[in-house]
Amino acid sequence: MSKIRVAIAGVGNCASSLIQGIHYYAKHKEDVSGLMFEDVGGYKPWDIEVVAAWDIDARKVGKDISEAIFAPPNCTALFEPNIPKSGVKVRKGKVLDGYASHMANYPPERSFVLSEEKEDELEDVVSILKEVGADILINYVPVGSEQAARFYAEACLRAGVSFINGMPTFIVSDPQWAKRFEAEGIPVVGDDIKSQVGATIVHRTLVQLFLDRGVKIDRTYQLNFGGNTDFLNMLERERLKTKKVSKTEAVSSLIPYAIDDMNIHIGPSDWVPWLKDRKIAYIRIEGRLFGDVPMYVELKLDVEDSPNSAGSMIDAVRCCKLARDRCIAGPLYSISAYTMKHPPIQYPDWQARKMVEEFIRGERER
Repeated sequence: MSKIRVAIAGVGNCASSLIQGIHYYAKHKEDVSGLMFEDVGGYKPWDIEVVAAWDIDARKVGKDISEAIFAPPNCTALFEPNIPKSGVKVRKGKVLDGYASHMANYPPERSFVLSEEKEDELEDVVSILKEVGADILINYVPVGSEQAARFYAEACLRAGVSFINGMPTFIVSDPQWAKRFEAEGIPVVGDDIKSQVGATIVHRTLVQLFLDRGVKIDRTYQLNFGGNTDFLNMLERERLKTKKVSKTEAVSSLIPYAIDDMNIHIGPSDWVPWLKDRKIAYIRIEGRLFGDVPMYVELKLDVEDSPNSAGSMIDAVRCCKLARDRCIAGPLYSISAYTMKHPPIQYPDWQARKMVEEFIRGERER
């Protein structure tokens, strides 16, 4: 199989985990574990190659990406710390709304240092994507970076490159953007990455259990907090609008009856610096079973956030490349529903898994 040539916008913890994972599985080909799909149409994790990257942090811009992924404020687990030099230098992206202003009030090891290098304009990004022969660009810019996310989506449209939107700016699930990518013959995946076993998938599974067993759901919450810069960024509540919509709809879309907005609360709650890349989620569901007798489930989830995300992204990348090989255009409904919180069409997770398996075998177009 040919290499999957990937560009990355936002060299944070998620990018670090993904790149570490590519090299980790290259070393453990004979004993593969921790993947939802080892083989996707002949593509293995180690077939992915990063060929371009953009960031705005001075400690990452200008460095080889093998070094940049370990630069502060990145703080995720080091499960494959020995990454060889790639020759890919991190370029300075267009800043736009790519960071929350309040983050400048924190020490550099907690926040970021804005690079003074010249920004790449749209034409620069398009040119680089074409020059390196990128197949896919992964959008990892921070939550709330609506303009920056659309900037990279536009660059992909002009360069003929697929766009995988790991963040909650609605692009792939927006009919107008979807039509534009389909018209250009470009497959896309999004929006907002759903972790391998994260708060969203666990919450969805519990909701589905209640529904399958005939329990009427009255109210539910999911409270998330962690110590990485994602949670620090989201202390600015204005940047949370699409994130809250994405996370709430991922759960509420499964429930076939209306629940008052006051009775469903899902979203990031706080930043606890010493947790670093750990994410803790508290989930509670209250309902009524036989005879309308009340019951509830309460659960705590504790995970390393970014490797959890990379476990889904590595499948999204390979399915997207498979779609390019097959000349499929527009949103990929199956892998988007399986790996994203806000896909163009929501499906129950068991159905999305089945659809992905059918897509890989060539029995489903998208």
